[in-house]
Amino acid sequence: MPSFEDFKLNRQILNAVAEAGFTEPTPIQLKAIAPILAGQDMMGIAQTGTGKTAAYVLPMLMKLKYAIGNDPRALILSPTRELAMQIEENIKLFAKYTDLRTQVIYGGLGPKTQIAKLEEGVDILVATPGRFLDLYLAGHIVTKQLQLLVMDEADKMMDMGFIGSLHRILEVVPRKRQNLLFSATMSELVHKISGDFLKFPAIVEVAPQATPAHTISQALYHVPNLKTKLNLLQHLLKDDAHFNRLIVFCKTKTVADNIFHFLQRRYGEEAVRVIHANKGQNTRINSITAFKEGSIRFLVATDVASRGLDVSQVSHVINFDVPIITEDYVHRIGRTGRAEHVGEAITFANIAEEYYVRKIEKLIRQPIRLLPLPPEVFVDETPYDERQAINKEIDLQKRKENPDFKGAFHEKKGKPGTNAHKSTAPKKGAATPGASSVKKKGKRFDKPSRTK
Repeated sequence: MPSFEDFKLNRQILNAVAEAGFTEPTPIQLKAIAPILAGQDMMGIAQTGTGKTAAYVLPMLMKLKYAIGNDPRALILSPTRELAMQIEENIKLFAKYTDLRTQVIYGGLGPKTQIAKLEEGVDILVATPGRFLDLYLAGHIVTKQLQLLVMDEADKMMDMGFIGSLHRILEVVPRKRQNLLFSATMSELVHKISGDFLKFPAIVEVAPQATPAHTISQALYHVPNLKTKLNLLQHLLKDDAHFNRLIVFCKTKTVADNIFHFLQRRYGEEAVRVIHANKGQNTRINSITAFKEGSIRFLVATDVASRGLDVSQVSHVINFDVPIITEDYVHRIGRTGRAEHVGEAITFANIAEEYYVRKIEKLIRQPIRLLPLPPEVFVDETPYDERQAINKEIDLQKRKENPDFKGAFHEKKGKPGTNAHKSTAPKKGAATPGASSVKKKGKRFDKPSRTK
């Protein structure tokens, strides 16, 4: 049976690992820790919730050993504030018996407090790319001592448009350094970018990329419209014992707010929170903390929470909307079934969203189990506006697959020999009905005819 003792980590780190309740390393930790300790560059691919953070944090702590100077020696880049905060928590958990100093910096709030912390000295800096560049350009971060650079959830950083920021960061960090990339999915774009970033990397893939953890059971319901989705959600939540702690993911902030109010009316203000990009940083932090502590039952969220939210014993993830970015599905459902606990992921899809379901099934290389709508769920009629939006979306999907496709929502052009699209305007020189044409001084005008 492998153990953390096999990696020859120092006693302070091993004691912290034992206190945190970790008894044996996960597959990604087994394959990644030794090469990182040996100084190799690495590209690590593993399902979310399988211990990727510890896979690079433990060897990082071992390599840095103790606090030195004021400037950071390790930089971890994260695409979101929530993930950055989660990484910092993990570092503090494993470094509790060392004197290594950790600081997290991110946007969304004023930088004064973060600058003050940096001036006190830091060994490991966790940052979102934008805030890192802001403070670096203002002279508050010195990169000369950097030895390790980690990109966590590298594919999400590409999707969120951080490519330019990442290249600028690569220009200001020392050339001689160790580089690590970790994610559950690795797109072609990430592989191309990694060529500028990694030097002869060890590629560690504990499962085919984008494969959901085996502890997650997946189910799919075909649901015709928004009202019926709400009816189905209400029906499922009647089973209080089974659906005891869940996250409901939505595509937009508007839908998230609507579901929040829907759940709030039925289960009370103290049972549910909502987080999305329009919520203030403190509100988001307090909502996530309350969910982690178990004081609320429901968390409604957009994809801002699909990565980096590490909460044990989440019984269910419900995809109220199917994500358009198919990789986000893997990260959404990875909020349940973590650390070998079992969990369930349930997806609601209308007819337009089935297009993305097929793409998701292709990505994860397995079908999602289709369940019939329970007979107790009332199926509402789809309102006109929603029906039009669904049809328009289907047209766009067909046009993506076939650029020559002309659907119901394109500008129609008349065909020769048909009367359907002929102009109703009178031709030049033709008389209009009920009028006689008169010419005067070389000009033609129409004069109403008199009735006898």
